[in-house]
Amino acid sequence: MKIIPVIDLKDGRVVHARQGLRDQYRPIDTPLCRSPEIDRVIQAFTELYDFDTFYIADLNALCSQGNHDTLLSRITARFPGKEFWIDRGYRPPSSLLDFPENNVPVLGSESFDAGTVHFLKKYRERFLLSLDYSVSGTLGASSLFTDSNAWPDSVIIMTLARVGSAQGPDLPKLTDYCRNHPDKNFIAAGGIRNQQDLIDLKRLGIRSALVASALHSGALSGEEIAELAED
Repeated sequence: MKIIPVIDLKDGRVVHARQGLRDQYRPIDTPLCRSPEIDRVIQAFTELYDFDTFYIADLNALCSQGNHDTLLSRITARFPGKEFWIDRGYRPPSSLLDFPENNVPVLGSESFDAGTVHFLKKYRERFLLSLDYSVSGTLGASSLFTDSNAWPDSVIIMTLARVGSAQGPDLPKLTDYCRNHPDKNFIAAGGIRNQQDLIDLKRLGIRSALVASALHSGALSGEEIAELAED
């Protein structure tokens, strides 16, 4: 099981995401890291465990309120040995030329509609797709949830209503995806509380998970992460 720490950026600081209510996100101040500065957060994560991959959501870009392009360029250049999955909303396929080698674009369904979803084909597999769910259902282009031909090999199942909620992952939804699309690598996101949740996901066939709250609170230790990585 591969654990990918999540960093949510808003107005230049790392914030605590809760159930997709972005206007309520506040800068972090946790047992893991008291500072909301992204450099300090990455350092705290790497002191907990030698993670090789990080997921970063640029909330300003996702909400069309500016972006963190300059900050993200600096961070990814500072950590050339780490891989960064970066979700900054819809970008034209030509923008891939501007992405450093250790950046992988995350394209969330929430950022696509019926008029733009066809652009996914132009990314030629060099991206991760995130199928985003809110409390009320799917977000973005509905065809993305039914047409698996548009999917790359790795797909994030993002249940925003469970992010930061300590409700546990959406096992029924993830079970359906694994059962119906055994050829895909699904990545769980939202609600993961502890090692047992990750063990349950692994039993479903999930090999990767995005985690934030359980790392910040100390509910998931470095030793437990190492055990999961070794299994």
